[in-house]
Amino acid sequence: MKKLISRRNFLKVCALAGSAAALSACGGGKSTGSGDSAAAAVDVTGAVTFPLSEKVTFTGMTSFPVGSEPEPNNRTIFKRLEEQTNVHIDWTAIQSDQWSDKITLNMSNPNTLTDFVFTADFTDSNLLRYADQGVILNLEDYIDNNMPNLQKVFEQYPEYRTMCTDSDGHIWALPWIEQLGAEKTAIQTIGNMSFINTKWLNFLGLSMPTTVDEFEQVLMAFRDNAASLKAEYGIDGDIIPMSCIVNNGDQDPSILINGFGEGYGDADKDRHIAVTNDRKVICAATQQGYRDGLDWLHKLYAEKLIDPECFTQEWSTYVSKGKAGRYGVCFSWDVANIDNLTDWSRCLL
Repeated sequence: MKKLISRRNFLKVCALAGSAAALSACGGGKSTGSGDSAAAAVDVTGAVTFPLSEKVTFTGMTSFPVGSEPEPNNRTIFKRLEEQTNVHIDWTAIQSDQWSDKITLNMSNPNTLTDFVFTADFTDSNLLRYADQGVILNLEDYIDNNMPNLQKVFEQYPEYRTMCTDSDGHIWALPWIEQLGAEKTAIQTIGNMSFINTKWLNFLGLSMPTTVDEFEQVLMAFRDNAASLKAEYGIDGDIIPMSCIVNNGDQDPSILINGFGEGYGDADKDRHIAVTNDRKVICAATQQGYRDGLDWLHKLYAEKLIDPECFTQEWSTYVSKGKAGRYGVCFSWDVANIDNLTDWSRCLL
C-alpha cells in the first residue's frame, strides 16, 4: 500500500536518499485521500535505511522538453531511484514551453501545490516571494543534519553556501552545482557561446572571423550566397546567417558585445552586473561598449543578417531550424543541441 508522508519528514527522506538535488518543498499539497493519519504512520525519526520497508508516495512538479517523454516515471533515472528507495513520486509534469506561466499559477493556488518542485528554475525574487507567502520551507537545517554530501561541498567551497543564502540566513532551494574548470576558465562562466558553420566557411572560401567587421562580412556572404548554399547542401527553407533567442540564457547573442569597448558583454542579462579585473562592480548596460554593441546588433538585424524570429521563437523552433542545417551562426552552451559537433567551431571576437 502506498502511504503519504509529512513534508518535513519528506525532506529528510529525500535528503538522505540523495534524490533531492534540485527541489524546494512547498507548504501546501494535494490530498490523495490518506491524510495526516497516513503521514503520521511513517516514522522517519533517526536513521533511514533504503529501500524503505514500506512504499511511500510524494507529489512533485517538474517540466519536460517539448517532444520528449512527458512522464518522469518512465525515465530511467526515476525508475532506478524508486527501485533503490521504495519511494514513489506522483508527478505533475508541465511542458517546458508552458512552464513559466503554469508554475506561477500553480504556486499561487494551495490546491495545486505539490510536496516539492524539481528543477524549478526560480529566480531569487521568486524564492523570496514564495518564502514570504509561506509556501516553501527553508532548508538549512535539513542540509546541515541530513545531507552530508552537500554539507561537505559547502564546507569545501563556502562561497556556494553564501550564494544560496538570503540576508536572514535561510536557504530556500537546493542548488545545482557544477564545476568544469575554475574562475574565468570555468566552462559554465559563459553559457551563450557563439558557434560558426565551418562547412559554409570552407565552401565559400572564407576565413574564421576574429573582429566584428570580419564577422559582419561573413554573415553578409552567407546571406548573399544563400542559393549556392541551399543547392550544395540540399537545405529546405531559407538560409539564416545568424540565429539566436534574445533574452533566453544560452541562446542569447549578448556575448558578441564583448567585441566592443571594454568587452564586458552582458553575462548577467537580468541585472546587467559585471565585475572588472580590479574587482570593481559595474553595470554593464551603462558602458559605452555595451551601447555600441547594441547599435551593431540592430544594424545586423536591419540588414537581414539575424533570424527575424529571434525575439519570439521557442527552443523547439530554434532547434528544428538548426537541425535542418539553416544556420550560419548560432548560440548555445553545446552546439550539438542545435546541429552537430562536426561542422561547427567556436567564434571568438
